[in-house]
Amino acid sequence: MEDEEMEKKVHQYLQRKGFRQAELALLQEEQTRLSASSSSQSTAALSRSENDPARYYEGYSKLRTWAYSSLDKYKNELLRILYPVFVHCFMDLVAERHTQEAQSFFHTFREDHDHSRDLKKLESILSPLHLEFSYELLLQYLHNTQALAVLGIINEHITFEVSPGQSPLICDDLDAVVLIGTNKDLTKQINQKEVHWGKRSSEGGKQGGSHKKTKKDKFVGATGKNMKSETSMVSVAPRVKPELTLPTMSVEVEQSILEDLRNRAQLNSLSLPSVSFYTFLNTHNRLNCSSISHDGSLVVGGFADSSVKATCSQGENGPSHGEHVSTSDEGRKSYTLFQGHSGSVNSATFSPLGDFLLSSSSDSTIRLWSTKLNANVVCYKGHNYPVWDVQFSPVGHYFASASHDRTARIWSMDRIQPLRILAGHLSDVDCVQWHVNCNYIATGSSDRTVRLWDVQTGECIRMFIGHRSMILSLAMSPDGRYMASGDEDGTIMVWDISSGRCISPLVGHNSCVWSLAYSCEGALLASGSADCTVKLWDVASSTKALRMDDIKGGSANRMRMVKALPTKSTPVYTLQVRILFSPFIHYVT
Repeated sequence: MEDEEMEKKVHQYLQRKGFRQAELALLQEEQTRLSASSSSQSTAALSRSENDPARYYEGYSKLRTWAYSSLDKYKNELLRILYPVFVHCFMDLVAERHTQEAQSFFHTFREDHDHSRDLKKLESILSPLHLEFSYELLLQYLHNTQALAVLGIINEHITFEVSPGQSPLICDDLDAVVLIGTNKDLTKQINQKEVHWGKRSSEGGKQGGSHKKTKKDKFVGATGKNMKSETSMVSVAPRVKPELTLPTMSVEVEQSILEDLRNRAQLNSLSLPSVSFYTFLNTHNRLNCSSISHDGSLVVGGFADSSVKATCSQGENGPSHGEHVSTSDEGRKSYTLFQGHSGSVNSATFSPLGDFLLSSSSDSTIRLWSTKLNANVVCYKGHNYPVWDVQFSPVGHYFASASHDRTARIWSMDRIQPLRILAGHLSDVDCVQWHVNCNYIATGSSDRTVRLWDVQTGECIRMFIGHRSMILSLAMSPDGRYMASGDEDGTIMVWDISSGRCISPLVGHNSCVWSLAYSCEGALLASGSADCTVKLWDVASSTKALRMDDIKGGSANRMRMVKALPTKSTPVYTLQVRILFSPFIHYVT
């Protein structure tokens, strides 16, 4: 109080004497002193606020409430922000050594997110040291120990490329260093490349006479007029000339195709198929894979004891079983045994005509078997590690393989060396699938991405990012526009190949999705899972809604599940949708 009275008297004296400059200088000094005092107080309050761990809880809670209370038009997009904010709030709390507050924050809001696999890893972070890269730890150690000689060698001869993510363990490949991470700019650049997604043109390759093809095209056009436009996706597909030299199609094959077209029945959400169920008995966890021939007459299984067993699915006494041995007087087995691999068989597939069978094994080889001769014809060697999957092209002759060596390879039956090596994945290539026009191959990997490759150039032209675990199955729609992929967590994603974006995730399975198959007209998608169920999804109506919403600028509704078909207690290894007079689904457990 005395200081204020003294300053007031000083100002009065200066005004009375006319010392204007001295008075202004005194006022500036007082303002500077007051601003410094207020800023120090605000800085102290701000530092107290920054050290308060409760600010993360309050901030995330307010953001969460606001996102959930927003309009439905924006809610789905706003809710996507919560998960990365949740992760970084937790990591900041751990970095600031608020361990108890971080654990409390994690358990309070973890139910908001379905990233179960990532959350388990995140929950194990209890120290700021867990947040550092191994590269940072290496540099810190070398500087603290003054290891200048080693540091000089590393700087001169070793180049580190650090990417976020956890690298898989590759114990048998000491020279390989895998760092999971995706460059968004590179992905955007890849997805801008042109893709011709239509069906295969009858004029490509070395096909049969034009008269036969014209007759078939007329028949397809006539049948297409009878189908409903909203459920038929094939009728609007453009024709694309195949880049590969295709094998000559015989007259008998063309006639069988025409007969198959005549016998087809239309499937949609109102006309669902029935089910034909084949079970391998007494396998004792030794069955690794299975496959069904295109006409449904043969079923094959690949086993951990390196054997391949094929059985006829249509017999006088009903379906036969893969491991069952007949007790008749002749003592004949009910299956054909193929032996030649020296490791467990991981995949098997029939050629389109069913006259050949391909099998891939952990012995790094692929073997071609003749179902007529019941013998091994060719052994293909090229991969360096186990081959997880092999698939024939839609026209036969060519096939593709996927391996633990992080590559996929394209082969032809008449050559023992691969025609193309598709390299680019950062981890195992687990599954492979041909496009319907034979110009592209899709691969699914443990690096959680799906890639589309040009078979002519071997170049990656699409990268599909969105899965949270390894991809186990792929399927192409009959018109070639859409692709479905299933992962280890049970999530199925349907992708638009032309744009490279996900149309809608299909959530319904709670375990690995091992098999996917489209119906012949593309109206339904069937999925088989380790949760002992087969689920049918309405694809046609959802893709139509997507196109309408694209025009209107809205967002598409999720694809709906129209039926679930549970087994008793057996997982579903593979399935195939065949259209006959009475439509049904083959699936093997």
